[in-house]
Parts: sequence; structure tokens; C-alpha cells
Amino acid sequence: MDWNSPRFRNGVFHNELPTALMSGDTSMFRTFLKFMRKPKHVNPPAPLPSVRSDLKALNGPETSVTWFGHSSYLIRMNGGNILVDPVFSSHASPVPLFAKAFPGANAYSAADMPDIDVLIITHNHYDHLDSRTISSLRSRIKNVYTGLGVKPDLVRCGIPAEIITEMDWGQSADLPVGLALTAAPARHFSGRGVKRNQSLWSSYILAAETEKIYIGGDSGYGPHFKAIGEAFGPFDLAILETGQYNPQWAAIHMMPEEAVRAAEDLRARALLPVHWAKFALAFHPWDEPAQRTAAEAAKAGMPLATPRIGETFFLHQPLPAKHWWKDVKQP
Repeated sequence: MDWNSPRFRNGVFHNELPTALMSGDTSMFRTFLKFMRKPKHVNPPAPLPSVRSDLKALNGPETSVTWFGHSSYLIRMNGGNILVDPVFSSHASPVPLFAKAFPGANAYSAADMPDIDVLIITHNHYDHLDSRTISSLRSRIKNVYTGLGVKPDLVRCGIPAEIITEMDWGQSADLPVGLALTAAPARHFSGRGVKRNQSLWSSYILAAETEKIYIGGDSGYGPHFKAIGEAFGPFDLAILETGQYNPQWAAIHMMPEEAVRAAEDLRARALLPVHWAKFALAFHPWDEPAQRTAAEAAKAGMPLATPRIGETFFLHQPLPAKHWWKDVKQP
């Protein structure tokens, strides 16, 4: 399809800045071989702790967030349920043998979710768009918002085409729960097979009358964070990726310290670090994202939310701040 978008040129979508997926001294094949020999420390030494929250009983007026590990979370805002990038399968790949969930990290299933007023899919990578989860939820999803070109992936999961809204960066939509959603840039890529960048990757601004949450998706660091902060900030909460980084793909995923800087650029009042604690998609120790983010946030004076998997917290109450990953030790 020939998209009428400034992002779409020569048959593919582009970032705002030139963005290499891999550094010049490596290759996809060599990286694949390295993935076959990942160090032991990429996996936790014991099952991760989780909290069983009754998500269907959340019915108060306060805005809440429940994180399910990696980049899946439920936002309860303005009386509506907004689910972002749900992955409740035991793996983040088309083949169950690869990218298995850590023990304890897959504590929730589609059956635990309330009816979903709005599903947001930031991009179509397998660790953000999980076909099994979407298929299981399809009868309880009322509306879907995503980037240009993602609709076919969702239709294949059984989502009716008429409830899917595709958005370009800069486009806004009035959500049925009295919220506003604006698609914004991210610095990343897309693809579920050999062919890349046939659909658009995005971040999103979710706004109520007096509250704003930044939904970061996946993104390398760049000037777009400052531009979004100046145009839409301040944000009550920025939800930003802090894991699965590596110097060899530094343009498309942030280092933890960059995520804290991005939260500052966004003029965020607090940061929720995601994209960690469920899958080993890089070579760093499983808990290093949390350690480095917490250390940098403390230096920067950035309030940090560190919930356990499944732990619901409320936007205008004290943030969960326990460094729970330190208690995950070899039995």
C-alpha cells in the first residue's frame, strides 16, 4: 500500500533521523549466533515475584497502572480500561522455543483482563503484538489504535477491521472513554518477518482533562523526546523502555540512563521503566536495567515507579519504590 505519509518513502517507513538497526561492525547473522549462546545471567536465578490483582474490580475514579512485565500494562483512566501491547503467551516469538518468559513473569493471562475499551499496539514486533493474546481477547476489545500498516496483523488475529484506527505521527483521536490519544514519533523499526518497516512504530500521548501519560513503545534516544515534552508536557507519568539494550543496536533501544534523560526531556513527573523482567532479548544481566535506571533516576531526582509484576499503583498516590529485584536470589 502506498501510504500518504511523510514517513513513507520508497516503499518503507522511515525514522525522523537516519537510524541504523545494527552498528557497522556486526551483522544479523553474527548476532543470531550470539543469541544462541547467551550468558547465564540474562535469566533470573529464581522465579520473579508477582502480585495477583483483581483487575475486573478496578472501578474507582482514580487513574491506575498495572504492569505485567516487559511492555504490557493496563491503564485505568477516566473510567476506561486502556491495554497496551499485551503479551500473555509464554514466549515473545513466533516459535515457542525462543524468547521464553522468565519463571514467575507470566502470571497473567487474557482471562484476567477486564473488558478493554481501548487497545493500543505501539508496533508489530512479536514482543508487543502477540497474536495468541490478541485472539484470546478479541471478543472483549471495543476499539484498537495503532500505527499505519498494522491493521492486517490485527485482522489476522480476529479483530474486526472496523474497530481498528491506524494513526500517523501527529494525528489525534477522541477515544470513546472521554480521553484524547495522539500518535507521536519513536525511533525504532517494524517487521514480523524478513521484510522490515512495512508498518509504522509510534509512541502515544494519552490525555484526560487534567492528566497525561506518555506511552513510549520502543525507541532509541533522540530529539523527539524534547520536542514532545515541549509540545505536550508536562506528563504525570512517562512509561519508557529501559531494557534489551546493547551498544550494537543503540540507535533503536535506549540505555537505562538515556531513558531517565528522555523522561526529563518529556517533562515527566515520574518514570515507569518497562521492557524488562520478562524476556531475555539482549545479553545484559536480567536485573541490570532496574539497577542502572534506579541509580540514574536517584542522581537526576526523577521519581521512579518500580512495581512488581501485577502490582497496581495509582497516579496521585505514593509510587511503589521497593527494589524488589534485589530479593530474587538463588534458592
